[in-house]
Amino acid sequence: MAESLPGEVGNIGKADVHLADNRLNLDVFPNSTGRFSVLYKTRKAEVQQVEFLRLNCNEEQIDSSLAIVPELRRLKSLVLKGGHLKDEYGACQRGLLATLPVEFRHLQHLTHLDLSFNSFTSVPECVTELKELTVLLLSHNQLATLPGSIGKLAKLTFLSLMKNQLRVLPGSINELAALQRANISENELEQLPDEIGNLPNCAQLDLSGNRLTTIPSSLGCAKPKDIPVRYLASDTDSFIVTTEGCKVVLPCGIEIHFPPEALSLAVITCRVISPDPQQVKLTHHDFLLSQVLELLPHGIQFEKEVLIWMPYIPPQSDHQRELVIRTFSESWSDLDTKVFESQYLACCSVLHFSWFLVISRLKENKCTVPLEGTRLFSSVDPNIKVTFPAGAVTESRKVKMQVLPVAAGDLHELLQDQDSMASPLLCLSQNTTDNFLKPVKIQLPLPSGVTGLNLDRSKLHLLHGDPEVQDWKDITNQVVLEFTHLYALFEVDHFSWYWLWYTTKTYVGGIAKKVYERLRRWQVNFLVLQRKKDPEQIFLQCVPKHKVETVCKKLETRYRGPEPSDIVEMFEGEQFFAGFEKGIKIDSDRPDCVDGRIGFTFYSHLKNSKEVYVSTEADRKTKAVKGQVSFYRGSLPENIPEEAAKKRKGPDSMWLATLPIKLPKQKSKFHDEPRMDPSYPPLNLGDEETGYLTEANLLSIARRIGPEWQNIGINLGLSYSQLERIGYNHRDDLDKQILEMLFTWAQCNESVPGCISQLIQAMKKSDREDIAEEIHCIIELGRRKYHDSIRRVGLSQESSNEDSAIAMV
Repeated sequence: MAESLPGEVGNIGKADVHLADNRLNLDVFPNSTGRFSVLYKTRKAEVQQVEFLRLNCNEEQIDSSLAIVPELRRLKSLVLKGGHLKDEYGACQRGLLATLPVEFRHLQHLTHLDLSFNSFTSVPECVTELKELTVLLLSHNQLATLPGSIGKLAKLTFLSLMKNQLRVLPGSINELAALQRANISENELEQLPDEIGNLPNCAQLDLSGNRLTTIPSSLGCAKPKDIPVRYLASDTDSFIVTTEGCKVVLPCGIEIHFPPEALSLAVITCRVISPDPQQVKLTHHDFLLSQVLELLPHGIQFEKEVLIWMPYIPPQSDHQRELVIRTFSESWSDLDTKVFESQYLACCSVLHFSWFLVISRLKENKCTVPLEGTRLFSSVDPNIKVTFPAGAVTESRKVKMQVLPVAAGDLHELLQDQDSMASPLLCLSQNTTDNFLKPVKIQLPLPSGVTGLNLDRSKLHLLHGDPEVQDWKDITNQVVLEFTHLYALFEVDHFSWYWLWYTTKTYVGGIAKKVYERLRRWQVNFLVLQRKKDPEQIFLQCVPKHKVETVCKKLETRYRGPEPSDIVEMFEGEQFFAGFEKGIKIDSDRPDCVDGRIGFTFYSHLKNSKEVYVSTEADRKTKAVKGQVSFYRGSLPENIPEEAAKKRKGPDSMWLATLPIKLPKQKSKFHDEPRMDPSYPPLNLGDEETGYLTEANLLSIARRIGPEWQNIGINLGLSYSQLERIGYNHRDDLDKQILEMLFTWAQCNESVPGCISQLIQAMKKSDREDIAEEIHCIIELGRRKYHDSIRRVGLSQESSNEDSAIAMV
């Protein structure tokens, strides 16, 4: 029997809290914690008899409720969960609980405790004192470790620790003698204690989604040998794999795990390269989240699956999207991918090598259609359903579904029309071009605000989209549309894209095409900033408009410059260029320089930034030089709407924005003369395979160094006395001080392996990322030229055999 409780006047208003016998389920009510407090004050004796209690831990008043809970000494089941609220992207928000009052240890009748979807970083000690506890749920928290006292829960039969940040498990876990099931999946475990295999009754132990490299023999498996770990330097891109396997860690955080006996013997080459829009193929609404990893030889086959771990730029949480690793094998395809959100790592297993990158795509639902038929639902919008009747296919086929929701507010903003509405966009595909033998029924939700009661059929249009030509046709009169209160249903015999529109417009296909094109564009601003300590150092960046304020705030301590440019629209993967004008110029020998302009490719989640050093031929002794940076469009990525391409006509069609820069009047003479000195001897840092850095390169680098040269020298390992001597010998010539410092270091390290990596790191430590990037570009260009040359004469690693690998050991 359920009874209602009147609330306190002015506190909660009319409360409708239900106290059903010995159960109190408040998490389904708004302001559940306030209701709980009122109930305890007015009916204390009855509340103290409660055995089953549920509260909402997303409410800020949860702490006041926690103080009451220990008074309910008869409690057997307590659910204190978060996840009742969702953010703007649909992801569940964690609850506010990070600890529990010590008085919780008095709940000695408690057998079931659910603390899921909260913010615990450690297990409260009071929990391990609950002697009768049989079920403990701590999934979706932020636990990094478990206390050794966990073993005190002698009656625990089920333990859930899924989706935390556990790196180690205590040996005392083997003391959980009653444990029958444990879920420790999707954590960060790299090894397990040997004691875990001594759990006598644990028939179900889920450890999937961890980073385990060894398994204790006590779990019934032979304990493998620890495989060697190799950390590659930034100037090293090849390594040898033998039958014992290895774990290879790249400086950028990428890891490659070769299990034992995956290969007999091979030389593997790995390169991390910037994405090339001509090579990287992104489909509609894909976002690139990583650099491109290339592993050679391409196509090499393994006896066992090799694991690849790739770090990625974390996107905003969005339940409509998912992360996958994409690879190339004759064509680009997506791999089964595990994502570790707490570490921003994506993992896949492969049996061959090629190119790999991490992308964010629209969430994909798929199924295999059998002869007897089936149904496919969308996980983004469960109201979308496709029904395949029996006999629709003669042999099973695979179908895929993606859904792109279109918010009403976004639609109104794009169209400047408050009356037009649209359903989510449904994208269907299959692994064959054959039509279905029997019609397939599709269910779409009616556009927002439209129901079967107020539906005006003359305003409703069903559009059929062709992704290849990006065109939309009104097929309302070609199909039989059925309506329920919430849905529209129709039948088709083949797949494409489908979109319901509710509008008074007559040419619906045209406005749908316009909206779809704009949904793929990003609104961006350009930044041009000058370093405060060295105004000749220019920072360039293209930033999505919602990030501009945050980025500018981070940069304002080191840079100054004009306000960001006006908003410009760009597509994912679109090229653009920065040109320096009105007397300002850059070094055109840069590898990323085309016709005097620096090239970029816009990827919405990557940095799209570069630092460059500029100069001028104008006389700056008497006055400053006022120049500008202009941004221009480059080539368009594939599958861009025809209308967008047509707009690029005329001499100014490629211009995007212009921002001013000003080189101040010179204060010293160290810029007066070119920093060239033929007296420095030839040298080559590095080697053919890694790329050379010559004396001409060092002279070019020297031009970009200013009064901070001593700091760079210290980070290069030169002694303070050496730097003092250089400064004294050339006390009236800053240029010679810089050159002497660089060449002193270079001549001492010419034959030292890894010296180029040392130079790059020294520039980064000295806060000269622009020079570090330039050195990296020079080396990468030389490395590519070398590998291209050996491919031309047939000496590449792809054509090598085991003998060449043995010769290198």
